[in-house]
Amino acid sequence: MHKYIVIFITAQNKMQAKKIAQGLLKDRLIACANILRGVDSLFWWQGKLDHSREVLLMIKTKQKFFEKVVSKVKLLHSYQTPEIIALPIVAASRDYLKWIDEVIPT
Repeated sequence: MHKYIVIFITAQNKMQAKKIAQGLLKDRLIACANILRGVDSLFWWQGKLDHSREVLLMIKTKQKFFEKVVSKVKLLHSYQTPEIIALPIVAASRDYLKWIDEVIPT
């Protein structure tokens, strides 16, 4: 298992994305979040093809906090089934990983 992960979360708009990021940061569950606007999402929902203009959160944290992040996002998110996908960080600069260790408790 990898110690560090990047989590992708789509949100309805920038305001919702900031609310989610700030809640996760306040609880010290993540080291940082990037908010990318202008994401065109195409997907199946309730048996039909759908689309939406969304915002993407890219969050850096530790694997051991994934379930807590999921719980917090579900509390703050307006979607019935929010996208919360984690990918391992397989390589990164030592300085960056050291910074994550400094800002998130072990």
